[in-house]
Amino acid sequence: MKIFLAGASGAIGSHLVTQLVARGHEVVGTTRTPAKLRALRELGAEPVVVDALDPESVADAVAKAEPEVVVHQMTALSGPLDFRHTKQMALATDRLRTEGTDNLLAAARAVGVRAFVAQSNGLWCDVNDGPIADETARIEPNPPANAREAVDALRHVEDAVTGITWADGIALRYGGFYGPGTGLSSEPGAPMAEQIHRRKFPIVGGGSGVWSMVHIHDAATATVAAIERGTAGIYHVADDDPAPVAVWLPELARALGAKPPRRIPGWLVRLVAGEAPVHLMTKACGISSEKAKRELGWTLRYPSWRTGFREGLG
Repeated sequence: MKIFLAGASGAIGSHLVTQLVARGHEVVGTTRTPAKLRALRELGAEPVVVDALDPESVADAVAKAEPEVVVHQMTALSGPLDFRHTKQMALATDRLRTEGTDNLLAAARAVGVRAFVAQSNGLWCDVNDGPIADETARIEPNPPANAREAVDALRHVEDAVTGITWADGIALRYGGFYGPGTGLSSEPGAPMAEQIHRRKFPIVGGGSGVWSMVHIHDAATATVAAIERGTAGIYHVADDDPAPVAVWLPELARALGAKPPRRIPGWLVRLVAGEAPVHLMTKACGISSEKAKRELGWTLRYPSWRTGFREGLG
């Protein structure tokens, strides 16, 4: 198929290009910066610079590509994890998930694609749906005030994409990415790994929040399966071992060769950073990916982060 991949130079985008090309698909991949064009071309994509917040730029690129499927993997989640940059990345990502989504949907409808596949996130499922949520779970309806814009942006992606009637609209709620090319890897400069080495990624409170993780290779194979065989709706994409932060974070530090994470009381984090990180560290629920395995025939290289952290971080 001809596939238009928005965000092709991102953490999952480069893995997607490699896997899609290997399966015989033709990929037009977008990036925001000309410096990344050569790398995309070397992966086998036809690269193009697109400003996702400019509707004319998006419409022109999609019209020229004439794709059968549009895939939305755009975020701005890269760079150092200090407060200033994190806030900027979050705001930029929110715009990509709202304005960027709308621009891509309009362009995709104009060329008559058969499917539209978009990135969502499983960390913000409604905690009232239990410790492990399936695809019937809502995005958290009452998030902390300092996470509301980000959660609303995720809800916008899912509602806008799964609400279309002119193509199969598919939203993929991913678990936390780890592995090569992500912020959580053993590669030099991986920002989240650096925070763990510096003991700046602590266990908050009791660390009872349940997180689902997924190796970036497995996330990409699930996405390819959704592109090729998915039907309209939501799919969860995570491994089979959701676990509390207090369980997986020390194991991750050990796998990275770092000291054990510090423990910080929730009230102190709340004073410094607001309620959002306290919620994620103490209340988040995991996600079940049984639907993706059943309907898409998806199998994982790393069914558990326990093996993935030992063997797949590099």
